Amino acid sequence: MSVLQKIKDIEDEMAKTQKNKATAGHLGMLKAKLAKLRRELLEPSSGAGGGGKGDGFDVNKVGDARVGLVGFPSVGKSTLLNKLTGTFSEVASYEFTTLTCVPGVIRYRGAKIQLLDLPGIIEGAKDGKGRGRQVIATARTCNLILIVLDCLKPITHKKLIEHELEGFGLRLNKKPPEITFKKKDKGGIAFTSTLANPTLDLDAVKAVLAEYRIHNADVHLKGDYDVDDLVDVIEGNRIYVPCIYVINKIDQITLEELNVLDRLPHYCPVCAYHEWNLDGLVEMIWEYLDLLRIYTKPKGKLPDYNDPVILPAAHSSVEHFCNRLHKAIIKQFKYSLVWGSSVKHRPQKVGKEHILQDEDIVQIVKRV
Repeated sequence: MSVLQKIKDIEDEMAKTQKNKATAGHLGMLKAKLAKLRRELLEPSSGAGGGGKGDGFDVNKVGDARVGLVGFPSVGKSTLLNKLTGTFSEVASYEFTTLTCVPGVIRYRGAKIQLLDLPGIIEGAKDGKGRGRQVIATARTCNLILIVLDCLKPITHKKLIEHELEGFGLRLNKKPPEITFKKKDKGGIAFTSTLANPTLDLDAVKAVLAEYRIHNADVHLKGDYDVDDLVDVIEGNRIYVPCIYVINKIDQITLEELNVLDRLPHYCPVCAYHEWNLDGLVEMIWEYLDLLRIYTKPKGKLPDYNDPVILPAAHSSVEHFCNRLHKAIIKQFKYSLVWGSSVKHRPQKVGKEHILQDEDIVQIVKRV
């Protein structure tokens, strides 16, 4: 039986199984089996005559962040890339105009943001249909995903694309589950939780771990999570990425419909053809990427406001700043002087662990 047939059989069985406490263990086992089969499908063994892992398109990563445009064919991804970056990506009124990955760069607030126009994906992309495997493998390397939707076509497109991306291990607008999972040599399965009645119970945890042939482990939950979250933690290859739903072609809907769309979380209505609300989209991209601008100040000179060093907010210490400039700087680092909102005094002497904030000014002092 092929892997695809096995996946379909498991999905059919899950659809027939009622969800309750009694079936939690069985469903957990099925979900673990499904995750293993998907991994097998998307990372075929190199000995099977295939091309090894599902590779993405060969596009060099440039700039400070990477944003991928994902969507069904003919929703306006290429037009959006052309208008935002000035890069030419072929546009036509028929489907599958873009057959490879076309990169462009948005320059905004001193940052260079790489935008990738990926070919349209189709239903079944996660199972390798069309060029889906390449599209989603490239999407996994992005810091932000823009799912482009046609406002005339139903929002079910959103569900279908999310289903394809999730099947490839991408988790949109979610945080990694706070589940501690640790294998051990003996002692069986120890399951603890900070909640009195968590959704996951010991039977479901045991069923999932048994499918992975793990019989001795410590599992601790710091919140309320389900079987899917546990499988994600055990698989360990999930990518948690922010996502904006770009509703294109809003010139074809009424103002009332537009007001409804505008209230939905993570949504940004635009019209790429008429260039409506593209500034709002770029502003939203900046917000979701969560980047900081740090200005350098050479000794005895004014700060350089034209060329900031761009850092992700999650990695914004002075050490990260030094490494962004050059890996050798941290070896000679003595201290740094910082002006800005991250310090009480102007300037303040700080060490390499100091966390910087947006638009701080930094002067590095090296050891002599």
